[in-house]
Amino acid sequence: MIFSKSSKIRLKFFFVITLVASIVFYFVYSNLQKNVVYFYSPQEIKNLSTNPTNKIRIGGLVKEGSLKKNKNTYSFVITDLKNEIFVEYTGLLPNLFIEGKSAVTEGILKDKKYFVASSILAKHDENYMPPEVANSLKKNKLNK
Repeated sequence: MIFSKSSKIRLKFFFVITLVASIVFYFVYSNLQKNVVYFYSPQEIKNLSTNPTNKIRIGGLVKEGSLKKNKNTYSFVITDLKNEIFVEYTGLLPNLFIEGKSAVTEGILKDKKYFVASSILAKHDENYMPPEVANSLKKNKLNK
């Protein structure tokens, strides 16, 4: 006999623990992959080789004079002062959503110039700007 009875029990226990840990890891990993939402600036969208198919966030400044309303649908332009993306949103705009101020929208990118937003994130006062948006704007001001 190669293995003793206690060795066989320990080996079975090890395989069961390994199997359970692998299954738990798989479910955690696949759930994270489905629920992760990446942030992009208009410049980063322009530089993408392929359009993402899942939900993403796009942030920048709402271009002055670009906000238009048609019934319950709003359209506007998000810019990083170098590149622009046309955004269409159906729903109610947050009170803090103003032209010339920063905004982060979440939705689906149809192409590199057109974005359909499912939500607009505005949980800050008018002086706050998300760090990603501020860095993108700062970088593009320096490149002018």
